[in-house]
Amino acid sequence: MPLAILAHSPIAQAQDSTQDSSGSLSFSSSRINYHWDRIIPLDFSVDDLQVKTIFFNKREINKGFLKGAQFGTRAQVEVVNLSNTSRNVGFAVAVFDERDNLLGVATGGNRLLAVKSGKTAKFDLNFWQVTERLQRGAYFVLSVELVK
Repeated sequence: MPLAILAHSPIAQAQDSTQDSSGSLSFSSSRINYHWDRIIPLDFSVDDLQVKTIFFNKREINKGFLKGAQFGTRAQVEVVNLSNTSRNVGFAVAVFDERDNLLGVATGGNRLLAVKSGKTAKFDLNFWQVTERLQRGAYFVLSVELVK
């Protein structure tokens, strides 16, 4: 695909499958159209770790005596490990508005319990402090990095 077309596609992606001295196995970064409180389907892989979906919302209890209580703002990423080995993964997501203003950044992943081969996992990436304008996002950049 020509670079000019790729840069304007809904998912513009850069991948680096080389291993470096930092212990990182593979990396992918994608710019994707943003939607608040809606599941956004994704379809890319990093060394057979398939990134399936992401959504952005406020954690809120919907029933019981704590109904309406909010517990922060998050992006939740769902992945499937299609490789033959367990995977440790890290994520970073940054949300921007239509004028390229940065609205918020969240990170997350695992270090202790790897995503086992053939399993699906969900990761909550937490936005702290700067959260009030996230609903006005136009696009986001999601980076995925596999580590040893």
